[in-house]
Amino acid sequence: MPTYRDEVVVLRTHKLGEADRILTMLSRRHGKLRAVAKGVRRTSSRFGSRLEPFMVADVQLYAGRSLDIVQQAESLGAYGADIVVHYDRYTAANAMVETADRLSEAEATPQQYLLLVGGLRALSRGDHASRAILDSYLLRVMALSGWAPSLSECARCGAPGPHTAFVAQLGGMVCGSCAPTGSARIGAGAVQTLEALMAGEWAVVDSAQAADIAAASGVIAAYTQWHLERGIRSLSHLEAPR
Repeated sequence: MPTYRDEVVVLRTHKLGEADRILTMLSRRHGKLRAVAKGVRRTSSRFGSRLEPFMVADVQLYAGRSLDIVQQAESLGAYGADIVVHYDRYTAANAMVETADRLSEAEATPQQYLLLVGGLRALSRGDHASRAILDSYLLRVMALSGWAPSLSECARCGAPGPHTAFVAQLGGMVCGSCAPTGSARIGAGAVQTLEALMAGEWAVVDSAQAADIAAASGVIAAYTQWHLERGIRSLSHLEAPR
């Protein structure tokens, strides 16, 4: 049908002409979408503020030849305003939408959409440390994409843990026999933090030691970027975990 509706998260925008924008969005049912929002840069626009990055909206679109056209937009989650005024939330949100953009170049799922919405909502509320919310999102979205890291068993031979070496190229924690020379070593506290971030056990995450949080963040960033096969630019702007 030429006209359809869906729930979307706005990932990024680009100016088009004098008053329009091209939107890149992750939708609940149609995967990643690119559409033109006409006139949204005018001050008189009825829904320009609803189509900014990090916003969640119910949109009606017309299926065009090359780009769809946004006809209507109703706000479902105005998270952007509470995110952009905090540097840590803003940089974490940028890393999340950049990752979602990369992963949705393949086939996106409704679960990926819901996970991103939940992450942005948590950032906007300041429920937990921004870097921890990002790290939890990265672990979970990688798992949804078929790349869940092995944390309790050796990713190569299946030997039960605990193990101390994390090798992104091999799929997570590996035993001493399988770990290549020079592999990154992390302590039991960092492994526990990784497991808590994956499971959403926020009491454990919030009480973790700063060194364990920093170690977990480092291996999560390395693991995510290895599987995406290129760096996440927004990660370079993140403040160190505290």
